[in-house]
Amino acid sequence: MGLVSKIHLLSFLCCLCLNVVLAIDTIRSSQPIKDPNYIISNASTFKLGFFSPENSTIRYVGIWYNKTSASHTQWVWIANRDKPLKDSSGVLTISEGGNLVVLDGQRKVLWSSNITNSSANVSAQLLDSGNLVLRENIRESIIWESFQHPSHTVLPTMKVSSNFLFTSWKSPSDPSIGSFTAGLQLQSHTQGFIWKDGSPRWRSGPWNSRVFNGIPEMYFVFQSRFGLEVEQDGTVIFSYFYTNGSLTYLVLTTQGDIEQRYWDNDNEDWEVCWNALKTECHFYGKCGAFGRCDSQNSPICSCLQGFEPKNPTEWNRGNWTSGCVRRTPLQCGSVNSTGSEGNKMDGFLKQKMLKVPDFADWSDAHEDECRQQCSKNCSCIAYAYDAGIGCLSWTKSFIDTQQLSSNGVDLYIRVAHSELDTEGDVKKIVTIIVIIGTVSISICTFILWRWIAKHKARKKKGKGILLFNIGEAHKKFLSENMLGDNLNQLKDQELPLFDFEKLANATNNFHQSNKLGQGGFGPVYRGILSDGQEIAVKRLSKTSGQGLEEFMNEVVVISKLQHRNLVRIHGCCVEGEERILIYEYMPNKSLDAFLFDPQKEKLLDWRKRFNIIEGISRGLLYLHRDSRLRIIHRDLKASNILLDKELHPKISDFGTARIFQGIEDQANTRRVVGTYGYMSPEYAIEGLFSEKSDVFSFGVLLLEIVSGRRNTSIYNDVQSLSLLGLAWKLWSADNIVALIDPMIYEPCFEMEILRCIQVGLLCVQEFAKDRPTISVVVSMLKSEIVDLPPPKKSAFTKRNLALDTESSQLNQSICSTNNVAITMVQGR
Repeated sequence: MGLVSKIHLLSFLCCLCLNVVLAIDTIRSSQPIKDPNYIISNASTFKLGFFSPENSTIRYVGIWYNKTSASHTQWVWIANRDKPLKDSSGVLTISEGGNLVVLDGQRKVLWSSNITNSSANVSAQLLDSGNLVLRENIRESIIWESFQHPSHTVLPTMKVSSNFLFTSWKSPSDPSIGSFTAGLQLQSHTQGFIWKDGSPRWRSGPWNSRVFNGIPEMYFVFQSRFGLEVEQDGTVIFSYFYTNGSLTYLVLTTQGDIEQRYWDNDNEDWEVCWNALKTECHFYGKCGAFGRCDSQNSPICSCLQGFEPKNPTEWNRGNWTSGCVRRTPLQCGSVNSTGSEGNKMDGFLKQKMLKVPDFADWSDAHEDECRQQCSKNCSCIAYAYDAGIGCLSWTKSFIDTQQLSSNGVDLYIRVAHSELDTEGDVKKIVTIIVIIGTVSISICTFILWRWIAKHKARKKKGKGILLFNIGEAHKKFLSENMLGDNLNQLKDQELPLFDFEKLANATNNFHQSNKLGQGGFGPVYRGILSDGQEIAVKRLSKTSGQGLEEFMNEVVVISKLQHRNLVRIHGCCVEGEERILIYEYMPNKSLDAFLFDPQKEKLLDWRKRFNIIEGISRGLLYLHRDSRLRIIHRDLKASNILLDKELHPKISDFGTARIFQGIEDQANTRRVVGTYGYMSPEYAIEGLFSEKSDVFSFGVLLLEIVSGRRNTSIYNDVQSLSLLGLAWKLWSADNIVALIDPMIYEPCFEMEILRCIQVGLLCVQEFAKDRPTISVVVSMLKSEIVDLPPPKKSAFTKRNLALDTESSQLNQSICSTNNVAITMVQGR
């Protein structure tokens, strides 16, 4: 080998050795970092070294994510932010005294860890958490760490002490201390704040043991990954955990906002998924004292009930900082000269769903005690109670009240009795009624008397028919051994009876324009009663051979059920051949009208879909476990999930439901009713149904909600895959993300969505014994069960085309022990 070749080889080996040295994660006195070198944490997540901010040549020592971003580097910690280096002569090393120091070219110390009584035998290590620790090597103890000296960033696993203050950069090119600070403030309760030059800019609201009251998004975005603990010395420690392995952090920006950023692998850049100052209402005290801010209203500021603007002129111009004052002075405790009560006492007005105002006093009183304490104390102007926070009360002007759409606290404000008194309005109404009544009573008396007589006769006749048919239904159910001990109770069950004429008037004689839908039972109409109440009227089709049994079943079953996720029944009508059920009106119709409509599905973001999934699971849990009767629904599907005006789900259509006795786990029927695509294999093939058959239907519904696809459609012409087959194929290929509806996909929610898909696959396993109960499903959805088991193969992974043809004979394609008949029951 020639001399030149040897020199080249030696140079290559030296460079290789240099790279190996720079790739280590530890600094020792014998191995300093010289600009522009750096070290990398063990898993290559973070770098530590010298850098210059954008548009600057000044040098700093800091820590940053080891990611090449399309926008800019994300620095998470800086050592010498107030004493930068003006050239590239800097060195980061261990001093003779055992401190971590930054030196300039003249060996002058610009920054030090400032540990006293430190050993000379120390080393510094950059951990994969982004924490730089100074460790005494002999005792293996950490004597200093960067997490205890934060700059402007909170990293996952960092324990934030109430003694810490995070400070913003002065500008994007200048990391010296800026105008904004953030941290925890300890009063009688713990709150997070952003300050600008010492004045509040944003407030989180009090901690309620899970989240901060003013940040309801924490329930969804962060999925309870926060914790708050009080140490023995009274110091509060706030911790932030992110469990899905994504790269993320919280940062106090140069504009005075707190942002949560995460690394988007698809775009290879940092994205913002949450920030504190989303709207004007999030700015501290936007509406002044006793004002309430609601970003959904225009204007956004209004006075709390019982208050009026202090300066109406400024208020009308959109300057709300002067706030509001009482409209009527309080009269708490005032008595007249005789010792009796001279004025009516003050009362409390309830303001719902608020971020509670600042300057609250806290006590551990229970809810009733909280009200009593405030009522007896004339200086108490408001109180609120939350199980996670405790009793809050206010004795002086309060500020920074915000209307929330969810997870808020009810605030009770003391006001003068005149603000509560509606007596004046009542007198006016009574006077008008008396005048009108006096004029018209002589004309209407005879007509009213005749109508009442007619109504009583019709009601008596209808009640006789209803009770007769309920008795017939009981005999039917008793023969199927479904009612058991509940039979005698159900015989006495009665619902309010409606006149057919009243329902005809409410629906404009069942006009086509009021028709909401058509199912196997019959049409459903929208109606408005004479008092303005909106109702849904389900009318039994006279041509339906199966409708009478389903009608009586629904009367018997649903009248016993009361739950916010079950549709409420208001009554029924039985006159002649008419069989009608009256329900609460759901303005948004059924889930399938949103989920499978390309124009409407965009209205269902992931948070709304997850709330719908949770609501359905809670309703099903009530049916299976918590109601007085154990109910198996047997026809759970998207068209039987109705949505109220807030898109809260309500399970409907109990025509095919069955009641179980307390010790009964499974039943058999010779008449299979339901909808293909949602029926479990043991029910469709053998007529066996149980709680697990409802769980199967729930699993199908869950996968439809997450994917935005119908299970009854075919997604692979060659293999004839249903949605269940497609989901199982993607799961087996470790590509289940492809199942997620693109309309709802956000990296922030990916782990929660994937968890729901896994729960759905567990619910649709082929054998009923493998499926979880609905109570376990609810725990899985709430993440109370952290580690989910892997699902086994789903039922119907390849579509049986015979099941798509209503006229097909089961015994040609399915071996049935029951020779069952199939009834297609589409959305009623």
